[in-house]
Amino acid sequence: MDSYFDKLKNNVLIKVSSFNAISVFAKMITGFISLKVVAIFLGPEGLALIGNLRNVLTSIQSVGTLGLYNGIVKYIAEFKSDKEETKSMLSTSYLLCFVITIVMSIWLYFFPTFWNNLVFGSSYQYNFVFKAIAIALPFYSVNTLCLAIINGYSKYKIYILLNIASSILGLLITVFLVWEYKLEGAFLAIIINPAVSLFLTILIILNKKDVFKFLPSNKISFKYVKRLSSFAIMALVSVTILPAILIRIRNFIITTEGIKEAGYWEAIQSISSQYMLFITTLLTIYLLPKLAEIKKSKDFRLEIINFYKTILPVFIVGFLIIYFLRNIIIKVLFSNEFIEMEPLFIWQLFGDLFKIASLVIAYQFLAKRMFWYYIITEIISFAFLYLASIYLINQFGFIGASMAYFFNYVFYFLLLIVVFRKSFFGPDKNI
Repeated sequence: MDSYFDKLKNNVLIKVSSFNAISVFAKMITGFISLKVVAIFLGPEGLALIGNLRNVLTSIQSVGTLGLYNGIVKYIAEFKSDKEETKSMLSTSYLLCFVITIVMSIWLYFFPTFWNNLVFGSSYQYNFVFKAIAIALPFYSVNTLCLAIINGYSKYKIYILLNIASSILGLLITVFLVWEYKLEGAFLAIIINPAVSLFLTILIILNKKDVFKFLPSNKISFKYVKRLSSFAIMALVSVTILPAILIRIRNFIITTEGIKEAGYWEAIQSISSQYMLFITTLLTIYLLPKLAEIKKSKDFRLEIINFYKTILPVFIVGFLIIYFLRNIIIKVLFSNEFIEMEPLFIWQLFGDLFKIASLVIAYQFLAKRMFWYYIITEIISFAFLYLASIYLINQFGFIGASMAYFFNYVFYFLLLIVVFRKSFFGPDKNI
C-alpha cells in the first residue's frame, strides 16, 4: 500500500494535475461568476451574440500568433539544452508573428463593417468591437508567445500562477464593464482581458531571472520558418474553420429556432468550456512536451494509458455529479429563464468524455508534426460536425446541435484509433 502511494506521490502527471487543478478551479469560479453576471444582465439573447464574438476572436487571436504556440512548446522541449538553436527558433517565431499581427490589426481597424457583417450580420452595428480588437491584438500575441516559452521550459508553477492572476483580473474587468455598459461592456471585456494579461506576464517574467533569459534574441533562421509553418497551418485549420462552423451553427439555430434557443446552446457550451479548461491546460503544459520527447511506440502507448487511468475516472465522476445536479446548476449559474437547456446536458457530457479521450491521442499529431494526418482528420471531423448539426437541428430542434457534438467526437475517437492502430496494437518501433 505504501509503495502505491509513493508511486502516486512521485507521478509527475499527478503533481502537475494537482497544481493545475488550483488554476482551473480559479478559472472555473471566475468564469461561472462572469456567466452569472452576463445571464442576469443580458439573458439568452446576449449570450448568443457573445458566443459569436468569442468564436471569431479565437480565430483572430490564433491567426495573430500564426498558431505557433504548440510548435514553440515542442521545439523548446526538444532543444532545451541547445541555447543557440532555441534562440534561433524563438526569434524566428516572434518576427513571423509581428508581421502577421500588424497586417491583421490594419485589416480589422480599417474594415470593421466587413467583420461586423460576417460575425453579427448587417442587422447589428458593432464596428467599434473590431477596432478594439485591432488595438488589443499585438498585446495578446506577445503574451501568448511569452506563455509558450514558459510552458516549453516546463515552468508549471509560473504558468499556472499567471492563469490564476489573469482569471481574477478578468473577472473584475468583466463585472465592471457589464454593469456599466451591458452588452457593449461584455464585448469589450472579452477583448480587453487577454491583452491585459500581458502586463501580469511581464511583471512575473521580470522577477524571474531564469525565465527572462529564455526570451529571444535577434537571430533569425529560415530553417524554422519552414518547420514552424507546418504547425501554423495545423493550428490555423482548427482555429479558423471550427469557429466559423460554430458561428454558422449558432446562426442556423437563430434562424430556425430563435435567438433564445441559440443562447441555451451557447450556455451549455460555456459550462463545458469551464470544466474542459482542466484537460486542455493539462494537455498543453504536460502531455505535449512529454509526447515530443517520446521516441518509441510502446512509450507512447503507456503514456496514453497512464493518462486515461489517471484522468478519465475523475471526469466520469464529475460528469455524473453535473448531470444529476443539472437543474440546480442552471439556476445557480444562469436563471430560471435558461431551464429549457436541461435536455442538452446528457449529450454535451457524453460528447466531452469522448472529446477528452480523443484529444489525448490527437496531441501526438502536434508532438510529432504529423501534418497531413492532422489536416485530413480535422477537416473530416469538422465536416461531420456541421452536416450532423444541420440535419439533427432540423429533426430535433436546438437539442440537435448537442447531439451532433456527441456523435462527432465518438466518430473522431474511432477515426484516431484507426490512424494510430499500429502504435496501439502493433510491435514496438521508433516514432
